[in-house]
Amino acid sequence: MAGALLRVICPTENASFAAPTLFSLVPKNGSQVRGYSTVCSRLKFSTGVSAAASLSSLVANPPGSSEKKVYEVVLKQAALVKEQKKEKILDVITGNDQAESMTRGDLLNGAYNRCGEVCAEYAKTFYLGTLLMTPERRRAVWAIYVWCRRTDELVDGPNASHITPKALDRWEQKLNDLFEGRPYDMYDAALSDTVSKYPVDIQPFKDMIKGMRMDLKKSRYKNFDELYLYCYYVAGTVGLMSVPVMGIAPESKASTESVYNAALALGIANQLTNILRDVGEDARRGRIYLPQDELAQAGLSDEDIFKGKVTDKWRSFMKGQIKRARMFFDEAEKGVAELSAASRWPVWASLLLYKQILDSIEVNDYDNFTKRAYVGKAKKFASLPIAYGRALMHGSSKLAEPARS
Repeated sequence: MAGALLRVICPTENASFAAPTLFSLVPKNGSQVRGYSTVCSRLKFSTGVSAAASLSSLVANPPGSSEKKVYEVVLKQAALVKEQKKEKILDVITGNDQAESMTRGDLLNGAYNRCGEVCAEYAKTFYLGTLLMTPERRRAVWAIYVWCRRTDELVDGPNASHITPKALDRWEQKLNDLFEGRPYDMYDAALSDTVSKYPVDIQPFKDMIKGMRMDLKKSRYKNFDELYLYCYYVAGTVGLMSVPVMGIAPESKASTESVYNAALALGIANQLTNILRDVGEDARRGRIYLPQDELAQAGLSDEDIFKGKVTDKWRSFMKGQIKRARMFFDEAEKGVAELSAASRWPVWASLLLYKQILDSIEVNDYDNFTKRAYVGKAKKFASLPIAYGRALMHGSSKLAEPARS
């Protein structure tokens, strides 16, 4: 497996792609939106967690914390989608340009197909769901998935011990280059083509790299505000990258901003679930991704985490953490129904499967020190038709904007 992961980071296929050929893969008239500087923020929740209505209110009207700054990213992402709807770009291809376009298309097809193979190998359930999308959207989602996976593998993969801040700086420079139409390898070429076609901004990609930088130097989080920022960087960003590709249903009455907010909430929920599932594994690496102030309020310390004993205090603490994660999932569900019909199933499947990980933690009596919560194959297969059934329905009323008098 390590060898396969290494190929994702340093693909041997790169050898056949000379730089000039890579540059030619990207449409010459593709214009990427420049990134803007932002800092991110979080919702502040106690371990007990407030009502779901409070979460919805805070997402809509975020306070002056890191959550507000993340919301600024959401607003700008949504603005890109609105701007694209106003523009109609006509590509006129004649003479030699047509032959060049055909060659470029063949190379890009190979790049996208390789991205699909990586997605099929490492995210089987999600990959099956993408097959319901239109071919163009499917390929674009594959390209985004592979870039995110490669980025994550920099700090969590087999070569993680050799990764330095300078290596992440080089990775970010490659990101800048591919957004400018100068891809480094075949995987970058696929993503470079994707961002030239969809209103995808560079900022969420840069923010994900910030999350990787945090993993290199930070192993504790003082409060949920800090943890939320980390969750946005490493997972919430994926939602912001994906919505422009997956598309919003034409019949949706929800605001674009609210759909992006829901996508952000799904990323946060997924990462919080990862954290709760992997408490023991992270502790063995010297990492604790739990709010320090909430641990203290529950009468717990780092030493209790390292001892790995399930106590009544731990059970009570975990109940509050799981409740908060479920609230983010609830907020995310409102937005999934607003996606284009062909994009809903893979997102629903992912959401339902991840929610069940929280159920498994409870079944394990909150022992996430020695037991890894997971969803068995039978439950996975049982979830797919449920996800498909929900995907067939469009529930625009949940995020619909109130009627104006």
